[in-house]
Amino acid sequence: MTLTIGQAAPDFTMPTDEGEVSLGSYRGKRLVLYFYPKDDTSGCTSEAKAFATDFHRFGIHNAEILGVSRDSPASHAKFRAKHTLPFPLASDEDGAVCNAYDVWKQKSMYGRTYMGIERTTVLIDEAGIVRKVWPKVKVTGHSEAVLLALAEL
Repeated sequence: MTLTIGQAAPDFTMPTDEGEVSLGSYRGKRLVLYFYPKDDTSGCTSEAKAFATDFHRFGIHNAEILGVSRDSPASHAKFRAKHTLPFPLASDEDGAVCNAYDVWKQKSMYGRTYMGIERTTVLIDEAGIVRKVWPKVKVTGHSEAVLLALAEL
């Protein structure tokens, strides 16, 4: 299933290092739901740190940030602590949410193909409607692009 602008965001409930979170937890706020491949890898760390640096600016737009990967809540807790991330990271260990948001893709590196999370960000409005999707995210400048989209809503 491919996400389309204007559709209801697929519902989810996932554990974080602070407890359970669901799409309904964010009703009345905008949600920047970003999917990333792996805790503490270079690109994922850069992306998380950029969102953390701009964290207060997201609040100005009534937006919360939630990172999602298939890493465990314990892995997320270490990653958050190491980089002082001010937002939760949700664990989709069984891949159900990655599948619902169509980010679990075939990838290739050095001639080897494998399944993994395609770095993707989904902007969801206060009513739970998908307003923008960034597939195949390039980390540099991405946080700023999301902020610009929030300002245009």
